[in-house]
Amino acid sequence: MNQDILRMEGITKIYGNGILANDGVNFTLREGEIHALMGENGAGKSTLMNILFGMEQPTAGTIYLNGQKVRIHNSSEALKMGIGMVHQHFMLVSSLTVAENLILGNAPRKGILTDSKKAKSIVRELSEKYHFSLNPDTRVKDLSVGMKQQLEILKALYRGAKILILDEPTAVLTPQETEKLFEQLKILRDNGHVLIFISHKIREVIEICDRVTIMRSGKSMGVYDIHGNPEEGTSDITEEDISRLMVGRDAVLEIKKTPAQPKEVVLRVDKAFNVDSEKKVHVRNVSFSVRSGEILGVAGVEGNGQAELIAMLTGMQPLDAGDVRISDVSIRGKKIRDIRENMLAYIPQDRLTYGVVASGDIMENLVPFLVSDSRYSDRGFLKNRKLRTLAKEVSKDYRVKCDDSDQLVSMLSGGNMQKVVVARELSEKTRKHVPLIVADQPSRGIDIGATTFIHQKLLELRDQGAAVLLISADLNEILELSDSVIVMYDGQIAGYFEDTRQLTESELGQYMLGVKKQTPEEIKGVCHGEYE
Repeated sequence: MNQDILRMEGITKIYGNGILANDGVNFTLREGEIHALMGENGAGKSTLMNILFGMEQPTAGTIYLNGQKVRIHNSSEALKMGIGMVHQHFMLVSSLTVAENLILGNAPRKGILTDSKKAKSIVRELSEKYHFSLNPDTRVKDLSVGMKQQLEILKALYRGAKILILDEPTAVLTPQETEKLFEQLKILRDNGHVLIFISHKIREVIEICDRVTIMRSGKSMGVYDIHGNPEEGTSDITEEDISRLMVGRDAVLEIKKTPAQPKEVVLRVDKAFNVDSEKKVHVRNVSFSVRSGEILGVAGVEGNGQAELIAMLTGMQPLDAGDVRISDVSIRGKKIRDIRENMLAYIPQDRLTYGVVASGDIMENLVPFLVSDSRYSDRGFLKNRKLRTLAKEVSKDYRVKCDDSDQLVSMLSGGNMQKVVVARELSEKTRKHVPLIVADQPSRGIDIGATTFIHQKLLELRDQGAAVLLISADLNEILELSDSVIVMYDGQIAGYFEDTRQLTESELGQYMLGVKKQTPEEIKGVCHGEYE
């Protein structure tokens, strides 16, 4: 049996507001393993890893590294001890080259000057050793998402990390990039590194990891050998076992849906263009439509025009050419408020920036569409008692875990924060009916329970006649929910698939990477008829 190189014993973290994030958690790492850390949002896994990386200090508990008791006061100390972390949101300077990002804050010197030649040599040596494909002279802004992640890993290795924490490393990767990453992680493991793999994706954990620690409500639910350990008499742990340990009940791993019954066109995008101030075209000549009673998925590697497309649909960016019509009414010249209140429901990708007011309470975030409703306001004065009663009902309907509707949104887990957004946008109690739902990365960074609930709600509304536009980098989400799919590459539609039942993640990945592209005639079908 491999030796433990890290032991975290009895780790407890209580924040100043009395929230218990970690409750006597034990966590161990062995030499030569990839160890998964799983749990719903709010389970305490991020806090535990932040403590290990020195970003948080434990209220109680002890950390042993290579048998020695240690206290990790900050991330610089963690790196000196050989502990590195690759965050889900990359910390790179896009205008600098690969080599310049690698050595930032820790540059090799030639006298008083930075040794640029040495920096480039380090990139090449590390890339060759770990089978990465990074050119030291390439600027970060020109790298794919997968290569940016390679650079983040390389940065940690350059700083001497033996233990590497990877936070949701496959969240924005194509299947091909994920497969490549897994090859590289195995090489890292075989070269003596120990990896902590934080993920919500159960199938990936089973594929790549050796053991898994599962957390729920701030406690460890145990550590399990994923493929069994004959020496210890343990057997394989199944997807269902992991799910049950994470959420405390059997969770639905695959969404069951009935065939769509699409009707009239609700959203029509006609030859849309978006150009920024530097004359760069982000969306070019994009045309498609979404009908009542169907979900159209938009797949693509991030940065291929999806964000700009959504910004145009929601009125946050202007249409530089073309038109967008919702229920045959053009959005041109309309204010964002008019579009949001009367034409579409919007679940944004970045819930903290565009979805909620984190400093407000749950009620304040649920009821903005009701402030002019005579049932809840009287000559400009809100009927707070009625609104609070309504907020309690809606919170219960959408399973928002909270003490009360006056709890601050900033105190909720990511999954519950997302449920507040979804409740405000989709509940018939919080707003009037709108024909179109735009769901942008609706399950990003949230747990299985919240994801399943949101997916079921979108399907329920589809079956009631809503038109749903789903944008997601999670291909499993795209394939499970969508009735048809378009793929965006370089600001254009690269492929259209009318039926997702036989579509695979691998095939979608080919279009997402620009390896394959359909002809205009093949793509034309997504328009559901020509403009007059």
